[in-house]
Amino acid sequence: MLMENLWQEIDWNALERLRTAFLNRTAGAGDYWLCRRDLDSYDQTFAQRIGWKWDWLLAELDHRGWQPPHGPLLDWGCGSGIASRAFLDHYGTTHYQPLWLYDRSLLAVEYAADRARAKYPGLTVAPAPTDAQPAVLLLSHVLSELSPPAFTALLQTIQRATAVLWVESGDYETSRALIAAREVLRSDFHLIAPCTHSEKCGLLAPENTPHWCHHFAEPPPEIFADSDWVRFGQCAGVDLRSLPLSCLVLDRRPAPPLPEGSFRLIGWPRIYKPNAMILGCDAQGVRELSLLRRNHPELWRRLKQGEYSSTLMRWQSEGMEVRTLEIRTEEANGFGLQSEETE
Repeated sequence: MLMENLWQEIDWNALERLRTAFLNRTAGAGDYWLCRRDLDSYDQTFAQRIGWKWDWLLAELDHRGWQPPHGPLLDWGCGSGIASRAFLDHYGTTHYQPLWLYDRSLLAVEYAADRARAKYPGLTVAPAPTDAQPAVLLLSHVLSELSPPAFTALLQTIQRATAVLWVESGDYETSRALIAAREVLRSDFHLIAPCTHSEKCGLLAPENTPHWCHHFAEPPPEIFADSDWVRFGQCAGVDLRSLPLSCLVLDRRPAPPLPEGSFRLIGWPRIYKPNAMILGCDAQGVRELSLLRRNHPELWRRLKQGEYSSTLMRWQSEGMEVRTLEIRTEEANGFGLQSEETE
């Protein structure tokens, strides 16, 4: 989702102001878009990183065999419109008309609409009706900006949607807030991702207080050799290699069935010389198990190298030790998995 090269037009002071507001969680106090150049600068940089998170989630949904329902698409809190563009890049525009945009900033709505119309000729784009009933609702990095009344209003919007795709930053506080939203909504929706079950979130157990639900997307490898992106990382204090995210996907339609014994990986495995510690979540709760290198040398190597394309895995355990582990691979279709038995 790299944009045309507009780096020479970036307002670095505006990016610093925006970054400070996001990090201090003061962005919700008021409209932070002062002019169109703010949105241009953001869309070329921070928004691209959010777009890569959306690319990761949409690929994850493909791995799980899920497709969004057809109908109107609502990008709520749209900002520069990166979430809806990532969605339409992935699924196309044929079945997702109109595109509705909502943001407290009219400037942001106008900007997102202009970008969408330019990229998708023939797409119907309009400000969201107050009583919009979207087939698909997109939410992207909104939780840290919502007051309690605004969050309540958002829940009402969610209740009018058929499916909800929600991406947030992968920090502890925001992840925990997203878990709280999950608990409110799980009685009304089927849980598609990242969960493999609809039970109470296992991270709410007291012993799991130190943990949070997060995953990692991968940026395009070419940015590491791009001097403009390197400068951005240095100026913004951003580690270009790290793209943590939390996510939640809800659907009123039943979820596609998962292989028996499926769990989803939380964060990265912790790799040590003799073993890998894997934190996983399934209907039995959140557990951290040890995969011994001597019994699973190839899987240990794959985990160390991050050679898996989905957080969806399958395991069998004995006590705190993994006996078998199956990882979905890029070359497999659907839920094809590779396995390695304990010797």
